[in-house]
Amino acid sequence: MSNSIRLLTVDDHPIYRGGLSALIAAYPDFELVAQAANGREAIDAFRAHRPDVTLMDLSMPVMGGVDAIAAIVGAFPDARIIALTTWDGDADIHRALAAGARGYLLKDMVAEDVVHAIRRVHAGMRAIPSVIAETLADATPRVDLTEREVDVLTQMAKGLSNKEIGAALGCTEATVKVHVLHIFQKLGAPDRTGAVTIALKRGIIHLPAHD
Repeated sequence: MSNSIRLLTVDDHPIYRGGLSALIAAYPDFELVAQAANGREAIDAFRAHRPDVTLMDLSMPVMGGVDAIAAIVGAFPDARIIALTTWDGDADIHRALAAGARGYLLKDMVAEDVVHAIRRVHAGMRAIPSVIAETLADATPRVDLTEREVDVLTQMAKGLSNKEIGAALGCTEATVKVHVLHIFQKLGAPDRTGAVTIALKRGIIHLPAHD
């Protein structure tokens, strides 16, 4: 159909991609032009097919969704991308929107929400459901950790000591202690467990397993 909304879906789970394909096929004004299993494939597929709207998971191997969104929007500023993920932390939402996503949906939302979001974004509007808007509104002030502080937090989540973190990141134990102190201050955490808990809840870091 010449007037159909041409869609690219990006997700590393074949079953979920299949579900999206079935949803898209149920609407005569939707056309699935390509699928991808990771961010790098998404960039190539976008260049090849120039879809009207892209549905992008965030947690994928090889290249994650946020990096892929940033790369696509950087090359194609008019790209219309919706993050469709299980990640619901305020930091996750901020990252995706800052990268250039025009919508943010959770995978447990009903099909009608996905369809509505596709049509809104295709029409040039944003698609931020109330539950996502509430997450952003209810979040404590945004925490801006440095890249190295996030690296330290990630190692802390693995249960490593300051000495072990230093060895893993190539810095001294004293430097790690300074980073840990700054992390506690920025997150308002009393200890390492509290810092990791807050960081995981808000989506600042993630456990290795992906959705």
